[in-house]
Amino acid sequence: MRVLDPADMIGAAAARHGDRTALICRDRTMTYAELDATVGRVAAGLGRRGVWPGERVTLFSENRWEWVVAYHGILRAGCVVNPVNAMLTAPELAVIVEDCGSAALLASGTCTERIGSTLPGGVRLRVSFDDAPTGGVRFADLLSDGAPSWDASAAQPRDLCSISYTSGTTGHPKGAMQAREALLLNWVYTATMHARSTVDVVLTALPLPHVYGNCAANSALLTGATVVIEPRFDAARMLSLVAEHGVTMIEGVPAMYSMMVDALATTVADFTTVTRCTVGGQTISDAVVEAWEKATGAPLLELWGMTELSGLATTYAAYAPPVRGSIGVAFPGTEVRVASLDEVTVDAPEGQDGELMVRGPLVTLGYYGNETATREAIEPDGWMHTGDIARRQGAHFFIADRLKDMILSGGYNVYPAEIERVLAGHPDVALVGVGRAPDPKFGEVAHAYIVPAQGHTADPEAILAFARTQLAPYKIPKAVHVVAALPTTASGKIRRRDLTPPT
Repeated sequence: MRVLDPADMIGAAAARHGDRTALICRDRTMTYAELDATVGRVAAGLGRRGVWPGERVTLFSENRWEWVVAYHGILRAGCVVNPVNAMLTAPELAVIVEDCGSAALLASGTCTERIGSTLPGGVRLRVSFDDAPTGGVRFADLLSDGAPSWDASAAQPRDLCSISYTSGTTGHPKGAMQAREALLLNWVYTATMHARSTVDVVLTALPLPHVYGNCAANSALLTGATVVIEPRFDAARMLSLVAEHGVTMIEGVPAMYSMMVDALATTVADFTTVTRCTVGGQTISDAVVEAWEKATGAPLLELWGMTELSGLATTYAAYAPPVRGSIGVAFPGTEVRVASLDEVTVDAPEGQDGELMVRGPLVTLGYYGNETATREAIEPDGWMHTGDIARRQGAHFFIADRLKDMILSGGYNVYPAEIERVLAGHPDVALVGVGRAPDPKFGEVAHAYIVPAQGHTADPEAILAFARTQLAPYKIPKAVHVVAALPTTASGKIRRRDLTPPT
């Protein structure tokens, strides 16, 4: 029996669950049979338009049903899918398209308008989910009857399947090459660890181009569950959709849960059907976890992953007792260790901070066209640097922070995530982010930025006094700034690098 390939996944799900609802996205509902048929028409249409197996196809759109169909159609056509952040500017997109040599671009109308005619000449086909772009075609006109020309049975597990670009926060974005088995195994292990099944209705507003959003949706579709996809996150609407669709699982990043907890102050929600939720992307405050679990009566399962792993690599099994603050245990078949910050080949002692390292089939094939970056990220023995500071307790792992976010203040290592977890426990705080600022005495210091909870007024001095009861003196922020909103990435994570003190 041939091993299932990512290109087969929707077809296999449709064979088992054809009449079940697969996808709900605002005004469009699709059964598995409808999803499978439309995916096939996308694949056939790409071939008919001269896009061949092995070529790269860029997918540039907000969350919508066409994104899911296009993603799987690209895979079924034997092409390499390049999902990109829908918030990119035209110049940013052009860099990625040129770097990976895309032959085709499928985009929403909004994204199509934004990029205009700035794409490199290598793009032969431009498709819009809405009105046809100049020199391009509408998505509806791309769809073609007939079978795709590519036979997935010829694919090998380590063949290139997807190129997903890192955010580029530390420089030029890098294209992480994802193997076919890495995508599929991530969907399989996520579904297994979170006990997803046909009875589930999964609600997500996570951006589909992001590996967490991709894995949340596809691990559910793998099992025959129903996926409710929101184009964008809105706390009050998310809460209302739970009862409307009988949602059993909600997926999100910490900021989303903070905002939904805050919205519960003025919104009534029915969580009767919810059995468990997941959270990842950044560390989350114990106070937010406790408030969410008290409101829903369901566990909030923490997880951890990254683009270079095609999604998750650690989490909790749905029925395992959680260890508060931990990102869980390693996925099956995945090696995870904490390396000494002084010597990568040596494990840090249990309970001591080090760099989280991962090895196994989920690890990226490397960065597209960038051997130097690949060698820097992956050791000769296969261990990949994650850039996360972590510690191990038994089989469980705990993230302290991103290595690049660490603040070196007066010779002490200060982790913004630790300060955020504490300040989020103050009743006047809805959202908090911690950034760095230069300091003549200590080199650099932490500054906290607070969004007040609904109906509350945040007093900076009171919040600092609260921090002093729970944090060592060198961890206390230099100042607390009350703000209306925090800068976030497309996936909802707080952009700490954009947190700067007012001048």
